[in-house]
Amino acid sequence: MGQGKEVKTRPDPEVEIQEKGEIFFFYRPKVGKDEAHGPDDVQRMYIVLRPESAGGGGRTVEEKQAPDSGKEGRKRRRQGDGAQEESEEKGADGGHGKEEVNIEDQPLLRLVVMGRKSLPDPAKHSRPYWGYVELVTTKVDDIKDALKEEEYSTATRGKRHRAAARALGEGVYRIVKHESESGSGGRRRSPRPHTHLVYKLELPSTRGAMEPQEAMNVEPEASFLVQVKNPDPPSGGRDGGFRGLQSKRRAAFPAHLQDAFGGRRYAPADPPDLLNYEGCELLLIAASDDVEDELGLQLEGEVEDGEGEGVETPQGALGCSDLVKMFGEVADVKPLLSGSWD
Repeated sequence: MGQGKEVKTRPDPEVEIQEKGEIFFFYRPKVGKDEAHGPDDVQRMYIVLRPESAGGGGRTVEEKQAPDSGKEGRKRRRQGDGAQEESEEKGADGGHGKEEVNIEDQPLLRLVVMGRKSLPDPAKHSRPYWGYVELVTTKVDDIKDALKEEEYSTATRGKRHRAAARALGEGVYRIVKHESESGSGGRRRSPRPHTHLVYKLELPSTRGAMEPQEAMNVEPEASFLVQVKNPDPPSGGRDGGFRGLQSKRRAAFPAHLQDAFGGRRYAPADPPDLLNYEGCELLLIAASDDVEDELGLQLEGEVEDGEGEGVETPQGALGCSDLVKMFGEVADVKPLLSGSWD
């Protein structure tokens, strides 16, 4: 359906759009289960971000990890030289090195795993939710491989079956840089700009049921503060109770991106290129379920209510959904089209 568009409903020079694109939500039933009938049956929740524009300034190029690093590099080595596959259970080194990708000419895809198997409730103030970037790639087939069903063997339990992921939602998103508001007397409060991940769903239709979406806090629209964890944090201090990834799996940012932390344990996702490294750990913090009220931005998908009513039918959605076109052959789309569990 494309990246949609946004409309500023009030002047706010302190809101800067850094990235635009499509967002897809998925969940996977627990190992050994063929279906999920509620959140207790869910093994993992995934977010796929597909940036299609780098925001203001006419920037069309993003920096990502080198193609020979992380899981992306391991996949390419397997395909290129027929090397013996390593067990997925052993993990992979985080992304490192760098290359430039023109995101208007070729796809760039990030697969994010949410640790608590849901999003924070955007209408409530709660603890941050931890997640990490599991895969960054320019190949759609790599994401398909991560979402498809799988048979694998373990030493203790023999053969195991992992069901295919289920499509949960499709929409448009923005990564927005927001400066701190002015305090009394025109003085700044703490001069700390922050970044938001905001989205609006296009599918499933909010006119129907949204059972798994509501259970996993995938609201029709939402705003979250997004912070990136320093992979080389300063010693001492509190870490918010998040154990995080093993050091070998964390991202290894180039020096100019590592400098964004400035010795802090967390930093805004500024630039969004920080999210283009496997092993990047992040926090999502509930901000609002009304993006316009919070930031003065109204997100619009390619097809808005009242236009193209055929999209409201499963047949119409199948014809225009980018999620279905890219991943429908490996991921069950019933929850996306019907708003119901398996």
